[in-house]
Amino acid sequence: MPYYESVFIARQDIPATQVEALAASFSDIVSQNGGTVTKTEQWGLRALAYRIRKNKKGHYVLMNLDAPPAAVVELERNMRLNEDILRYMTVAVEALEEGPSIMMRREERDSEREGRSERPSRGRGPRMDAPLTDEAE
Repeated sequence: MPYYESVFIARQDIPATQVEALAASFSDIVSQNGGTVTKTEQWGLRALAYRIRKNKKGHYVLMNLDAPPAAVVELERNMRLNEDILRYMTVAVEALEEGPSIMMRREERDSEREGRSERPSRGRGPRMDAPLTDEAE
């Protein structure tokens, strides 16, 4: 069977538990149509690039699918009918990614960076709050 990655964005005003329930219902739709969901990742509440139906943020969810095309068509039909889904996109891929996606790895990397101290100044010019000195004297 072909492999797919499907991402959907749910409205910002629904709770995370309802987003999990949406992902579970979409997984059931795929399994009822002869496919399997190999991985589901919730990326959390993130800012949108532009407003969609008066929403500035949305709950992002990624699902990796091993499913026939008919299952994907049915999944997208249900996403289109659900009023809590702002946008969705399904892409056919050659192979499913093992382990965490790039978005989850980015969040881990960012959390590791927060523990580090600030970088020292690289000497790119005088600080704006430093007093100016007269080198001619």
